[in-house]
Amino acid sequence: MREWYFEYEIQINRPGLLGDIASLLGMLRVNIVTINGVDQIRRGMLLRAEKEEQIERFRSIVSTMEMIKVTKFRQPTTRDRLAIRHGRYIQREADEKKTFRFVRDELGILVDFMAEIYKKEGRKLIGIRGMPRVGKTESIVAASVCANKRWLFLSSTMIKQTVRNRLLGDEFNSNNVFILDGVVTRRSSDERHQQLVREIMQLPAIIVIEHPDMFVQHSEYTIDDFDYIIELRHHPDEEITYEVLERNNSFLQDSDGFGGFGGFNF
Repeated sequence: MREWYFEYEIQINRPGLLGDIASLLGMLRVNIVTINGVDQIRRGMLLRAEKEEQIERFRSIVSTMEMIKVTKFRQPTTRDRLAIRHGRYIQREADEKKTFRFVRDELGILVDFMAEIYKKEGRKLIGIRGMPRVGKTESIVAASVCANKRWLFLSSTMIKQTVRNRLLGDEFNSNNVFILDGVVTRRSSDERHQQLVREIMQLPAIIVIEHPDMFVQHSEYTIDDFDYIIELRHHPDEEITYEVLERNNSFLQDSDGFGGFGGFNF
């Protein structure tokens, strides 16, 4: 059975409208998997049917109904599924289709969104922008748990400055989620770390890079190499800058493994 996403905008809000649509679907033997309001005047449905002809008949009939305006009818995207689940669409930049914006109050939606990406087959390169203590790393790890994936930090400042220069055992597994801090990796002069990053970037795996704009500086990678860019803010008007990050990381020193704070070598 195949699934379709059907969304409509209410033109005349009268009692029984949803019941009429549900009855029509029932007569055509099209199942409603999920239904939810997407905003105040739009409603979305995830539909399932054995034959495409059933869906086409429904689409033909519902398009003639004066009380609603069909706004979407397609194979469901990740954004469609999350809109159904959470009752609203994830905000996407109009001029940059791969950039998605969230605020801290939407961490639940962000975790769901990233988990859906993690579940997809093949390599996915994700960049996440945001100021310190906004919830970037926590969201990345929580999404890994939701997607039943193991996560590995190649570079990080979450507890102490981490700079990995090799992986052990099954850590070199394309089913893992690899996490980098773009500031730390860019600042590291450890060639073994840089070589490890290059090797990981070739894997058909999920790779998440915090501060992608800093990561691509003076490297062979560009922002165009990223499949998704996520922006996380404390509030919608917050400006994401790198001055604070540059000051906080200005003391980074060369290291064979964990740097700066005297950690362990890997």
